[in-house]
Amino acid sequence: MRVPADWKKLLADEMQQPYFASLTEFLKHQRVQHEVFPPDEDVFAALRLTPFENVRVLLLGQDPYHDVGQAHGLCFSVKPNIKPPPSLVNVFKELRADLGCAIPSHGHLMAWAQQGVLLLNAVLTVRAHEANSHKGRGWEQFTDAIIRRVNERPHVVFLLWGAHAHKKAELIDHARHTVIKSAHPSPLSARKFLGSKPFSQTNAALRNHGQAEIDWQL
Repeated sequence: MRVPADWKKLLADEMQQPYFASLTEFLKHQRVQHEVFPPDEDVFAALRLTPFENVRVLLLGQDPYHDVGQAHGLCFSVKPNIKPPPSLVNVFKELRADLGCAIPSHGHLMAWAQQGVLLLNAVLTVRAHEANSHKGRGWEQFTDAIIRRVNERPHVVFLLWGAHAHKKAELIDHARHTVIKSAHPSPLSARKFLGSKPFSQTNAALRNHGQAEIDWQL
């Protein structure tokens, strides 16, 4: 579980806090006693694929997928050979309605991450088949610190989907950044998510700040 060098430098104080040592110890025992997702080497995949200096958009998820083979460290994303879960299917439906993008044949969002979309979950690990099982163990404090660091950058678009993500708006300087709130794309709230046009809103905000748009087509 290795934080990339650029992010490690920014988060060094955070990683020296007692809670982070407790979290690390907790995860060590969890991996001995249970199956934990994502694999150890993928826990910080979002930070690895999107260096701090490249962040233009932050999309905040909540908890990693908890079924076998799904979670790989990018929120909402699954690897190419894994069937897209219902939330991601709804994301793709909205992408088609919003920008006319073709529905991809896979659910791997790495191409977004490589363009500067930080695909961050609030909690970075989970026990197999037990949603929210690592909630309240310290990850939230750590990912809040990541959000605060991103808040220090020049203009970033923050995509906050669902009530849990909406609470993080208080960590963001709304005068400097663009905050786009939508319902969560899960089947429970998809009716409100569909039609929210987050992708075209993101590109418009980037354009307005002289930044290149994201190519959302996968």
